[in-house]
Amino acid sequence: MSAKPKTQYDFNKLQKRLRRLAGEAIVDYNMIEDGDRVMVCLSGGKDSYTMLDILLSLQKSAPISFELIAVNLDQKQPGFPEHVLPAYLDALGIEYYILERDTYSVVKRVIPEGKTTCGLCSRLRRGTLYGFAEEIGAQKIALGHHRDDIVETLFLNLFFQGSLKAMPPKLLSDDGKNVIIRPLAYCKESDIERFAQAREFPIIPCNLCGSQDHLQRVQVKDMLAQWEREYPGRVETIFKALGNISPSQLADRNLFDFATLRGTNELKPLSNIRMVNL
Repeated sequence: MSAKPKTQYDFNKLQKRLRRLAGEAIVDYNMIEDGDRVMVCLSGGKDSYTMLDILLSLQKSAPISFELIAVNLDQKQPGFPEHVLPAYLDALGIEYYILERDTYSVVKRVIPEGKTTCGLCSRLRRGTLYGFAEEIGAQKIALGHHRDDIVETLFLNLFFQGSLKAMPPKLLSDDGKNVIIRPLAYCKESDIERFAQAREFPIIPCNLCGSQDHLQRVQVKDMLAQWEREYPGRVETIFKALGNISPSQLADRNLFDFATLRGTNELKPLSNIRMVNL
């Protein structure tokens, strides 16, 4: 666990860094435009709390005008503290909605005991949130994924799916109706963790899948943490590689036209070549 900032000076530096990196990501990928209604998905975890906090801060100084609407999906997990998020959001004075959908029962009924629930859970969650964004006229859906999430997803797909893809900072949904943005795409998880501790967000743990220590993502996270200890800066280098791709140096025939690749050299007549006896 990352250490909480010890002084106000340390906290201010941390906050400025997160604001700067989020602002850079928003500008680089044109995530938010003038007049946008941005639906901020708030799960109750450190990442989404930090995202909302940073977006509210940027909203005050941004050269454009945009709305923020916080949305939480109450998936009816046993013991979920339903009062926490409304109390927090009421204190902020922000427009918000709590959607109640019993996806927990669906996941527990469909997924065998001991198997990974994250895949189905996330699909059900996405479907609900995407539909609600359309209802409230939100042009953008903001998710709290950070740099480490993106790198972990790269290796999850590489190791377990045989595909070379991750999470883009900005994504058009399959149906073409929703634009998903990840304002924390440039931010490190350790910085977010320290910021959340300093701000004392009322964190709500995910009891549905958080106890599944055998999850593939946990394995990848541990691998990357070890790499970072042995080779500081490696995770940042991997993340930079995601934005520095050479399609012709890979092997995807749908991405690069290998079939029609031709050289410019022509066959030379043998009469123009002088034979030399060795």
